[in-house]
Amino acid sequence: MSEQSKEQRYLQVFQNVTRLISMVLDHQQVMDTIVKSLPDLLDIDACSIRLLDGSTNTFVLGAAHGLSMEYLSRQSIDSEATMDMIKQGQPVAREVIDNDQLYQPEEVHREGIKSVLTLPILFQDSIIGMMRLLTKSHRVFSAEEVSFAMALAEQVGIAISNGRMFEEMESQVDFMREVQEISKLTNSTLDLDTVLQTIVERLPVSLQAKACTINLFNPQSKHLELVAANGLSVKYLHRCRVEKELNTEMTPSGEPVAIYDIDADDRVHYKNEMKAEGVKSLLAVPIKVKGNIIGILRILSDEHHCFTGSETNFAVTVAEASGTAIQNARMYTKISLLFNQIEESERFLSDILDCIRPQLIVLDRNRHVVLANRVFLEILGKTEAEVLGMEYYDICPIGQGENVCPADVVLKEGTSAAFTHSQEIDSEMHWIERTASPMFGKDGQVEYVIEIIRDVTAQKKLEEEQMERMKLEGVITMAGTVAHEINTPLFAALGTAQLMEDDLKDEGLLADLGLIVRNLKNISGLTRKMTAMTGFTSRDYVGDTKIMEL
Repeated sequence: MSEQSKEQRYLQVFQNVTRLISMVLDHQQVMDTIVKSLPDLLDIDACSIRLLDGSTNTFVLGAAHGLSMEYLSRQSIDSEATMDMIKQGQPVAREVIDNDQLYQPEEVHREGIKSVLTLPILFQDSIIGMMRLLTKSHRVFSAEEVSFAMALAEQVGIAISNGRMFEEMESQVDFMREVQEISKLTNSTLDLDTVLQTIVERLPVSLQAKACTINLFNPQSKHLELVAANGLSVKYLHRCRVEKELNTEMTPSGEPVAIYDIDADDRVHYKNEMKAEGVKSLLAVPIKVKGNIIGILRILSDEHHCFTGSETNFAVTVAEASGTAIQNARMYTKISLLFNQIEESERFLSDILDCIRPQLIVLDRNRHVVLANRVFLEILGKTEAEVLGMEYYDICPIGQGENVCPADVVLKEGTSAAFTHSQEIDSEMHWIERTASPMFGKDGQVEYVIEIIRDVTAQKKLEEEQMERMKLEGVITMAGTVAHEINTPLFAALGTAQLMEDDLKDEGLLADLGLIVRNLKNISGLTRKMTAMTGFTSRDYVGDTKIMEL
């Protein structure tokens, strides 16, 4: 082949590759197109492209053509010397590898590979991958071919980077919409379980992953606890505490962790359980609130997946939005619980107050009613809503400014006070006892006044009855004493009169003495009544005088 025709062919190949690159924006489609087109264009048998995974510093298969999966899945891609040169941005040509012990002769022999040209894929002087051109016959790659292949590799690097950028731009737009949607859903409710379940259900769909889990730190146990999961079996979820896996131990530093190959990464424990579950790649992202990590969000893929920067940023953004939603839901739960406790306490206090038989009201320092029990409301004939906030004097029968008002005394002097007054209720006069006690605030001043109101009419009547009984007992005792004192001279006078009655002969004197005897006997009968007296009534006598009627 003449020099001119070779240059023309190279130019044609270069134009074809450039045209292919310019027609495709998806970097995966770019790689698939190139590895399928180059064998015919460059007269080779196979082509593969591997991309550099920055998290593991290894080359991950991106696309291949003309090679078996067994060959592509081998652990070692090339010799260490070749890989070092590639990472330094230098091409490596090997004309004879089928007998080279450094190239795993058994695998090379089975695949039939004789020669390999390995080229670094560069973009802006940074290595992003490598392209390998393979032949099944021994071939010496000339300097021109190597130089031309390097130019193609550079174009591949540009194509991959452009495709990645375009794909990332599309992904970022999609992810932005998804972030807005997830934020809208999580902020539309304050129920923590709903928020968590929304996140674990939406994220796998957005990232085309298998599953998602959320583990939150428990402040009491100081451990991560699984709070939500989607797409995983119960057996897998209960395999262990997630802190034991190194990939999640790294996230508390605040940085996301992406693992391409679960089976080959030493940062992952419990590989057998993950393999059994079908997990091949994962992305672990810390959930933060105001810079503090409150949990870990994990996205698991059932296919080997190299998480892109936009995907990682999307997961981080969702984790941050989720952290705020989770914190809000937690705070709402705490506030709801606190309100429930307050309502329960108020209900309990109200039940206790309602069980108090006397009337009870509580006043603030401005004499406004802030609390009233059921007995008070029933007697007043008003509802709680009507009474609360009322002025004390609007419901108190004692006039404003009277010194006998116990609430005024408490507010003025800071000591308990009591007062009893009469009040007409249902056309009957009742005695009402009002007792007020202070409740002091932090400033040492009276904050509230508790006033207990009792109807002591029955007590007053009992006291009056007791007083009357005491009077009766005094009168009866006095009557018995007087009767006893009268009986002694009475019996002596009656006996003397009766003796004189036997000795007198004068009819006139006998008549007078008989009158005396009869009167003495009447007095004796009266003393007997006084001795046996258990009660008395009074009746009017002369003027304002009253006398007892035995």
